[in-house]
Amino acid sequence: MAPNAHSRLTDVLGHLSSSASELPTYDELPEFKNFKGCAWEVWGKDDQLGTVNLLTPEVIKEAAKEIRSGQSICLNWPIQFPSKPVFGRKTPEHTILSAAPIAINDDVLHINTQSGTQWDGMKHFGIIEHNCFYQGVDHSFFKDGSLDIRGPDDVNPELIKYGIHNWAQHGICGRGVLLDMVKFYTDKLGKLPYDPFTTHPIPLADLLACAQAQGTSFRRGDVLLIRAGFMLRFNGASQDERDSMQGRPETFAGIEQGEEMKRFLWNNHFAAVASDMPALERWPTPEGVPHLHQTLLGLWGMPIGEFFDLEALSKHCAETGRYSFFFSSWPLNVLGGVGSPPNAAAYF
Repeated sequence: MAPNAHSRLTDVLGHLSSSASELPTYDELPEFKNFKGCAWEVWGKDDQLGTVNLLTPEVIKEAAKEIRSGQSICLNWPIQFPSKPVFGRKTPEHTILSAAPIAINDDVLHINTQSGTQWDGMKHFGIIEHNCFYQGVDHSFFKDGSLDIRGPDDVNPELIKYGIHNWAQHGICGRGVLLDMVKFYTDKLGKLPYDPFTTHPIPLADLLACAQAQGTSFRRGDVLLIRAGFMLRFNGASQDERDSMQGRPETFAGIEQGEEMKRFLWNNHFAAVASDMPALERWPTPEGVPHLHQTLLGLWGMPIGEFFDLEALSKHCAETGRYSFFFSSWPLNVLGGVGSPPNAAAYF
């Protein structure tokens, strides 16, 4: 980080002690080389939570007021889906182990933690051209292969650094807000203006128009959920079409990657962002446009949720006219893990 950039951020952070509600805006964050908006020093150079820091006890307590009816809705796709994962990931395996004739069963799961509904963690996607991750940690820092941890007295903090266990032990719980782009587009146009299985950018202007149409406002620490249509499209496809997604070049609709989108996501101080799409952002990116994953994970430490099942949630939101709720997610407590199923739910 350039010295003058460090000085600017120090000046901004100097105001935090007197006004805890203030955080730097996107444009006040320093640059990292050719990337704008580097938040590595916002929560200190040793931070391993990123934007999950925004989920303070006060924020969670206020978010709990969203629970009024007691209705709860699962946001996780069954672990077996998709049966033919994209991005070259392993097919999930579920085996029942019977102790017959005794009435006892066990089961074994063998999955890629990011083959289905998932959180991308800090170790998943770095700043590619500079070969580093959150806090500027070089790719070579992370151990490849098996992490053999035998017990609580055998945990090397350096070995597990920036792992998904940090979010698992904190929890990703607070106020959730849904932007139902499927409903927004179909109400306005009669149909989706894109095929979710093809590359298509969802612009910030449409997200804002959707929020306005729903009467949705944002609060610091919100978990933003975006229904862009992948689950609806997948559920309506033939099995052959679903299976054909494996092994071909991935193309998906998703949010655009420009500076205005980054400014929106940071300045609203979302704790996390997720969608029903396999990559959150449009995939692939246009030539010369950096992946949004690099900024969200690499510069901010913001959890990225993908393949979230938002169908039942969207139906309930439409029926009740409520697009905010209490959001709860407890990732798997895997020391040093890269990603995890979210174990997520919405409570009304």
